[in-house]
Amino acid sequence: MNLCELLQATDGVLLQGDARTEVRSLCYDSRAVTPGALFVCLPGLHTDGHDFARQAAAAGAAGIVCERPVTGLPEDLPVVQVTHSRRALAQLAIRFYGEPAKRLTMIGITGTKGKTTTARLIAAVLTAAGRRVGLIGTNGVCWPGFRQALDHTTPESSDLQRLLRQMADAGCDACVMEVSSLGLKMDRVTGIRYDIGIFTNLSPDHIGPGEHASFAEYRTWKSVLFRRCRVGIVNGDDLQTEAILTQHTCRVVRYGIDRPADWRAAPDFALLRQPGMLGVAFTATGPDGIPRAFQVAMPGRFSVCNALAAIAAADVLHLPGTAVQTGLRTAVVEGRVEPVPLDAPFTVVLDYAHNEAAAENLLTALRAYHPARLIVVFGCGGGRSRVRRFGMGEACARLADLCIVTEDNSRGEPLADILADIRTGLRRGNPDTPFVEIPDRRQALYYALDHAGPGDIVAVIGKGHETTLQRGDETLPFCEREILQTYMKQKQP
Repeated sequence: MNLCELLQATDGVLLQGDARTEVRSLCYDSRAVTPGALFVCLPGLHTDGHDFARQAAAAGAAGIVCERPVTGLPEDLPVVQVTHSRRALAQLAIRFYGEPAKRLTMIGITGTKGKTTTARLIAAVLTAAGRRVGLIGTNGVCWPGFRQALDHTTPESSDLQRLLRQMADAGCDACVMEVSSLGLKMDRVTGIRYDIGIFTNLSPDHIGPGEHASFAEYRTWKSVLFRRCRVGIVNGDDLQTEAILTQHTCRVVRYGIDRPADWRAAPDFALLRQPGMLGVAFTATGPDGIPRAFQVAMPGRFSVCNALAAIAAADVLHLPGTAVQTGLRTAVVEGRVEPVPLDAPFTVVLDYAHNEAAAENLLTALRAYHPARLIVVFGCGGGRSRVRRFGMGEACARLADLCIVTEDNSRGEPLADILADIRTGLRRGNPDTPFVEIPDRRQALYYALDHAGPGDIVAVIGKGHETTLQRGDETLPFCEREILQTYMKQKQP
């Protein structure tokens, strides 16, 4: 595709060079430029793509897209100036990859908690209905026969459009993706019209340098999804829902437990506990007034809420009721209240909970199963807000019977500082809750298995689906599921 054709999608002005130049790819990282790539200069928190334009040109870039003039470029190299580089990258990518989202049923999910689980539940329901589904989110991108890790919950726009193109070419007819507030703010999903947008819940998170200046800004960016979708499915029980719907342009469908909703679950759901499974059975009534029975292999009230969102989405898409029930019952979400198969008289679950709200929700749900003891293994990541550490410590001390405090992804921050903040949170939450501090996470997992007893539930939280551990400048292989299973086998007589 030549540059002239691409520029029709933007407000770009050609400052120099030939608009007929052939563009073979799009790139925003100068280190990845190959001959024929159109390099888009993205401003960032720590680096600015404009500072690397000359490097991109030297690597054979077919042209440069920038917000401000860049000096020192070859006089014959096409240079295009745009108002917003990130928005332009999204517009260019949509055109370059042939508008792939139009070939897919697009379902976008936003919220603080539950995005990954809700996405997996919807994908399982769609699959049970015979659809071929792609998933994009915290756990990476996947479709039948393909899986890839991602650096961001919502990929950069050109990466996203490329993945959607590959997804459609692989025969997928639906895409379920997590739409983060930063993905909306940074124009990663600009130009995509969603068939369904889903709101799970909202609590303070991602507030700080490089993220959002305040909770109000965080909420505002979440709300943008509901001006970019045909149908908005929202949690009617969440206190922030009405603010999220400010200026919405979509048809609204509500789900919930406590308040009137289009899809409402009865509050008297049943907890299911079997070896290797914690789940819940519930009844939900839809717009037709007919109660229906459902079961999901994940515990607690929040799992019912996530399932309701999936049920409402299936109803909007007119999927068969049997597919909904089968999909919910059989769905497994990696790293989200995921039971670890062990030959043991206790239960171990892995979960990605890495802030106060998520930890509180999870531990509250697990305590409802009346374990002999609720044991939690957790740490906090470095290079993130200290408030998160205090909150995690408070929640775990209030709700667990034993806390095993350890490392998470320290990212170069001194682990001793992180552990000190967690200790402060533990004292605030409940100074009487016993805890042990084991800096090495592997040893902390071993300790949990050595000290868990019959009927206990051990929650290993913070990493969930992740298979690496960032310790200082090193990234180490670290699959908690495998570590736990291997050690447990070694303990067998």
